[in-house]
Amino acid sequence: MVPDLLAIEADPEGDAAALTRLAAWCGRYSPWTAPDGSDGIWFDVTGMAHLYGDEESLAADLVARLARTGFTARAAIADTAGAAWALAREGSAKATVAPPDATRLALALLPVRALRLPVETVELMERLGLRRIGDLYKLPRPSLVARFGFAAAERLDQALGALPEPLSPLSPAPIRMSQRHFAEPISRPEDLAATIASLAEKLCRHLAAEGVGARKLALRFFRVDGAVIVLEAGTARASRDPRHLARLFAERLERVEPDLGIEDMRLEALVAEKLEDQQASLGNDAGVETADAALALLVDRLENRLGPGAVTRQRPRDSHLPERAVEPMLPFAAGEGGTPWPSDRPRPVRLLARPEPIEAVAPVPDDPPVMFRWRRLTHRVRAADGPERILGEWWRESDPLRDYYCVEDTDGRRFWLFRQGLHGGEAPPRWFLHGVFA
Repeated sequence: MVPDLLAIEADPEGDAAALTRLAAWCGRYSPWTAPDGSDGIWFDVTGMAHLYGDEESLAADLVARLARTGFTARAAIADTAGAAWALAREGSAKATVAPPDATRLALALLPVRALRLPVETVELMERLGLRRIGDLYKLPRPSLVARFGFAAAERLDQALGALPEPLSPLSPAPIRMSQRHFAEPISRPEDLAATIASLAEKLCRHLAAEGVGARKLALRFFRVDGAVIVLEAGTARASRDPRHLARLFAERLERVEPDLGIEDMRLEALVAEKLEDQQASLGNDAGVETADAALALLVDRLENRLGPGAVTRQRPRDSHLPERAVEPMLPFAAGEGGTPWPSDRPRPVRLLARPEPIEAVAPVPDDPPVMFRWRRLTHRVRAADGPERILGEWWRESDPLRDYYCVEDTDGRRFWLFRQGLHGGEAPPRWFLHGVFA
């Protein structure tokens, strides 16, 4: 009957992924967005309409941009999520805005199916002559529940605002953010860098007013084609220095592909901590408050280039065994060294990941070796210090006693050796090399 009919294999998973991407793109209108079923998107525009003039302009702009991207869409803004859902699907216009406090009137003439009710409930209501939502206003609540179930009363109350309707966004809506809309898409790196600096200045003013600093940030680029590019950055300690925060993202602009252009940019402070103002040191032209602050700036730039977790700080751990006495601090925290480092015994600059077995010759069982062979090289010992006896952790039966020696060979190189076990035991003692001094 329709020879030129085009049939395409259904792809529900692909459709859902595309809807999620579109919901993320709608983040240019609100940081709170979420897919709804298979063909809808929720987003909360509370406090955002002034960026477009008013709510009517925001809704019209949304529909127009989606049309240019290739989507046919209908939008509605109302006091409640249920009312917006009903007006978007059953309203007469492509972009509908219900006046504040006029939800009851805006819904009255819509069909009852706009309340998101089961098909069976809708058919029953229509058979009884209840075709419009306004028809349900006249029914006593006990009669409505008795005839159509609790779900019908709940959906009506949610649409009218008598009951709350919790919704889950794609990602938690940021409390602290700054955003820039562009009249025309931009794509030049220098324009993007200038916008980043402006967003950082604005965000840092908000942070300063709250007395907090950013620890984790996200920068979102909303492209013309509906794609959203996200860059994230973290700081070693709380910061509200706009130049520093802007530099973290400006150095990674080569990863951003503008394509046809960027329509919107938003900088968000995902994690913030209390940060009090500090007196800068006199004579410090760079304005760096302390050595820890300078270290934090360096770590931020290194991690920004090398990736999160690439820079670590070692801290001591309560263990006598050298290989267990140190652990990395992640994430890196400037000024937080943890337990003080022990200073009673020297330790090698380089500690091997695992002690390596060596062949050693000692004249007396408890004396340091006079020579040893390591990695096919023979070293003759000129001086030695020790032993330093280290017992294994009592709850680990596999950790026998160790006697450590610091030895220097005839070439002046210093090594950290240990003898594992005692003479006369069940197994003969073995020698290992554990570290190398500078």
